[in-house]
Amino acid sequence: MRILLLAQFFPPIIGGEERHVANLARELAARGHEVHVGTLDIGAEPEAPDGVVVHRLAHVGSRLPGLYPTADRPLALPVPDPLTTRGLTALLREVRPDVVHAHNWIVNSWFAVPGSGRLPLVLSLHDYGHVCPTKRLVRDGALCPGPAPRACLSCAGDHYGTPLRGAVMQAAVRGGRPLRERRVDLFAPVSRFVARANGFAEGDVRSEVVPNFVPDALLDRALTTPRDPALPAGPYLFFAGDLSHQKGVDVLLAAWRLLPAEGRPDLVLVGRPEADLGEVPPGVHVHHRWPHDRVVSGFVHAEAAVLPSTWPDPCPTTVLEALALGAPVVTTDRGGIADMVADGHSGLVTAAGDPASLADALTRVLTEPGLGQRLAAGGRDAVRPYLASSVAAQLEGIYTRLAR
Repeated sequence: MRILLLAQFFPPIIGGEERHVANLARELAARGHEVHVGTLDIGAEPEAPDGVVVHRLAHVGSRLPGLYPTADRPLALPVPDPLTTRGLTALLREVRPDVVHAHNWIVNSWFAVPGSGRLPLVLSLHDYGHVCPTKRLVRDGALCPGPAPRACLSCAGDHYGTPLRGAVMQAAVRGGRPLRERRVDLFAPVSRFVARANGFAEGDVRSEVVPNFVPDALLDRALTTPRDPALPAGPYLFFAGDLSHQKGVDVLLAAWRLLPAEGRPDLVLVGRPEADLGEVPPGVHVHHRWPHDRVVSGFVHAEAAVLPSTWPDPCPTTVLEALALGAPVVTTDRGGIADMVADGHSGLVTAAGDPASLADALTRVLTEPGLGQRLAAGGRDAVRPYLASSVAAQLEGIYTRLAR
């Protein structure tokens, strides 16, 4: 089957969504499909997996960076980008795919491609961008109760820097929803929470949960990955993800300080800097850009993987990686994490935003005999439905069904 994946970013730009699309492309190619990826050209040469062809697409953001809140990550807008549509039109003629699988707002540029409506289209929902102009479903630092025109206008204005930008983004998301629901053949939310939050009821024939996944080989790396020399020599706790308030980094720092100073393990934080952490105390190590192999080593040798998201995290790949690599996981039940981690079996679930609750859970992992080993074993069992072989087989079934 000839498959065209559409994603706004692709490695070397790295986040959970980018890693998911790259892993999906690699897995589908390994299963004998012809796989092409269309992604925005941000100046860096894409890292194409074996058997995958990556096509860079022009976009307005490269010429008018002021349109975007962050020039280094010029998100695809929730409206057709004329330059991207032109590139996708040429790509359609060149590739002639059997099925198209889009992963974010770049799908809006696909809608404007002549003839695109004749091809089966899957749209993965990795966040809340189908209903929320900021994609986060967070208002005033708390879980948003749902779209409301006046509240969304204020929230979007704050997020994108000006009321005008916020109004444009809100109008585009709301106005484009009927078109998306008319043109997309199957929505693929990455968790049950993401499905509900984007307005899809359980059992909806237009929606099927297709989670993020990790490579099957990750299960074996727990036994074969050496300790990276950049890690502390002694015991440590490990966090990987955006260094942001919504990922709970400030809560983690507060919880770490609550642990008894005597015997307290070091804390390693790895990720893109998005929040001002202030002056970090001795024993806390902050790294902004680590290669993935080093992150894997960080999980494998940690006393615990601490991933305390405070926002409704859709389906965090870091949690799946930690489970697969045998790290005892301490997390929250926000968003899609509730699908992944069962408290006391595959991890410890704490109250989101509560440093004392997090500190208590960490104390248990560090002091309760055998708990870490039991959680690690439970996590490796719980992650099996999230392995590449399982999810790719599910997607193959979807593609085949739609292509018919």
